Amino acid sequence: MSGGMIEGNAVIGQSGGPTAVINQSLVGIIEGLRGAGAGQAGSPIKKILGMRHGVRGLTQDQLVDLSSIEQAKLARIAATPSAALGSTRDKPDADYCKRIFTACEKHGIRYFFYIGGNDSSDTCRIVNELADTAGYELRCFHVPKTVDNDLPVNDHTPGYPSAARFVANAFRADSLDNASIPGIKINVVMGRHAGFLTAASALARNGEGTGPHLIYLPEITFDTERFVQQVSEVYDRYGRCQIAVSEGIQDEESQPIATQIFSGETDAHGNVQLSGTGALGDALSLILKQKLTPAGGKAPRVRADTFGYLQRCWPDQSPVDADEALRVGRYAAMCASSGDVDGSVAILRAGRGYAGEDYRSELDRIELTEVAAKTKHLPEEFMNGTADVSQAFIDYATPLVGELPRFEGF
Repeated sequence: MSGGMIEGNAVIGQSGGPTAVINQSLVGIIEGLRGAGAGQAGSPIKKILGMRHGVRGLTQDQLVDLSSIEQAKLARIAATPSAALGSTRDKPDADYCKRIFTACEKHGIRYFFYIGGNDSSDTCRIVNELADTAGYELRCFHVPKTVDNDLPVNDHTPGYPSAARFVANAFRADSLDNASIPGIKINVVMGRHAGFLTAASALARNGEGTGPHLIYLPEITFDTERFVQQVSEVYDRYGRCQIAVSEGIQDEESQPIATQIFSGETDAHGNVQLSGTGALGDALSLILKQKLTPAGGKAPRVRADTFGYLQRCWPDQSPVDADEALRVGRYAAMCASSGDVDGSVAILRAGRGYAGEDYRSELDRIELTEVAAKTKHLPEEFMNGTADVSQAFIDYATPLVGELPRFEGF
């Protein structure tokens, strides 16, 4: 539903894992609000405030005034990776959301923008419902962000194209390393429930025999014996094997393989931390060494890297990602200042970007309930067998990451 402009302050927060372009969205919201007159004399929107470390900072009165930051500084912030305001992993429950709402009342906040993923959209939903119940008009907008690319409705999510670009470039360079000193190389990629980021490793391929040769996704049951056999076949064929493994690969009972190997610390959502350890890569390396060492022979050369947090904020923004992340912020501000009272922003693909068609995207306001606490998985048509992705995925992802460097060899 919608209504006229109301008088009060606007507040912006960043939540969850930072990305290479989350500050583009922050700047987009600021620019969009300024375009509506925020911070100017006579404007209904008096100030633009920033939460330090998300809603935690809001409830602790840790706010910064963003109303008059010079445009040149905003441009530099937009190009800077990670969360400029600071982020949080807090998962607000009903009582926490009440404190958020109380803080909004205290600071005269009528426009609430939260940049984040699934749980951030759910926070917006709960706070919005509390405001409705109290008869306090609070315009709550979720601005999408996640490298996992797992938000429903969206064709893709800001943060994913840049992280996918990092993964593709890392695998392309690592494949050359693997070819120089042949062996078996395992790279563990982010993705607890959705395999989009691990799948992006396929964009690294540059001709027959180039890596990654095998790609393991959380959507496909991981079978250890099958894994060993597939690696053995590739190794016999090429004399080497480069492997992409999602940190969230699961067994036939949908239990993460990683949690069977180690008991790590959990986050506010009860999830075992998967990106802060190399245990999965080490365990898979040991399995391959044990299974592929001939009787009385020498074990194959097996190495593993866990890309971890490097994937999120590598300072090489995809051009598409930078543009869209800025646009979703501006769009959210436009919706709120035009009279919409709540919602999330979705990126919809309007031009495919392959088969002779230019890539284009459009933005739309969707209901918070369409994304709140929901997860999108890699669709079946993007998978090929048990250890690869399809051409449909390549067509989908290629326009998003931007042009990749081309290398030469003998």
